[in-house]
Amino acid sequence: MNLWKDWRLHAIVLGIVIVTEFIGTHQISIGGGVVLLLPMLYAIAIGLGLYFTPVVKEKQSKNAETLIFLAVSLLIAKFGVTIGPSISTILEVGPALILQELGHLATLLIALPVAVFLGLKRESVGMTHSIGREPNVALIMDKFGLNSPEGRGVMSIYIFGTIFGAVFLGLISGILATALPIHPLSFAMASGVGSGSMMAAASGSLVSAFPHLETDIIALAGASNLISAATGLYVSIFIALPLTEKMYAFFIKIREKKNKVEG
Repeated sequence: MNLWKDWRLHAIVLGIVIVTEFIGTHQISIGGGVVLLLPMLYAIAIGLGLYFTPVVKEKQSKNAETLIFLAVSLLIAKFGVTIGPSISTILEVGPALILQELGHLATLLIALPVAVFLGLKRESVGMTHSIGREPNVALIMDKFGLNSPEGRGVMSIYIFGTIFGAVFLGLISGILATALPIHPLSFAMASGVGSGSMMAAASGSLVSAFPHLETDIIALAGASNLISAATGLYVSIFIALPLTEKMYAFFIKIREKKNKVEG
C-alpha cells in the first residue's frame, strides 16, 4: 500500500507522460535514412535528468523499480492477447519465420565474446542474450532479478536501444535499401525485430525512399514485428538464454587462462 501512496512518484510519471506526448513524434531525414524521435526517447531522457535532481528522492527510485515488474507484466499480457488471434498468420509464415528467428541469436554469437574479452562479467549475459526489449527485460527480471548483474546488463541495453536503436535502424534500412539490389519489401520484413520504435523508424525510412510501396511496407513490417514479438521471447527462454550462459562459461574460462598466462 505504501507503494501506491507514493504520490510524488505518480505525479512525476504523469508529468513526464504529458510532456512527452505533447512533444509528439518527429522525423529527421538524413540521406536515405530517417531518424525517428519518439516520446519514449524523451521520457527516458527526462527521467534520467530528474534522477539527478532533488525532485526524485531515493524512495521514488526504489518504488519505481518495483513498479517496472507490474508494467512489464501488463505488456506481456498485451502480447499474449495480440498473438492469440494472429496465430494462424504466424504458422503460415513457415520457413521464413525460422530464418528470421536466427537474428535473435546473432547478438550472443557476435556480442558476447566481445563483451567477455572487454572485461564484462555476468552483466554480459543480460546484455547479449537478445536485443533487450521489453519481453527480454521481463525474462531477465524473472530469472535473475533487476538488481542482479544480469538485470543491470539488460536494462543498460534496453536504455541504449531506446536511445540509439531506432536511430540506427532508421538510417541503416534506408541506406541499404537504396544502395543494394534487394527488393525493399525484404527490408520491410527485416525491420520487425520485436521493437515498435525500431520497426517504426526502419519502415519510416523505407516509406520515405519508396513511397509507392507504402501500404505493403507497413503491412509487412507490422506482421514481421508481431511475429518477432510473439516468438522472440520463446527463442530467448528455450534457446538464446541457455546458450548465452553456456557460451559465457566457455569464454570466461578462456579469459581466465589468458590472464593466468599473462600474469
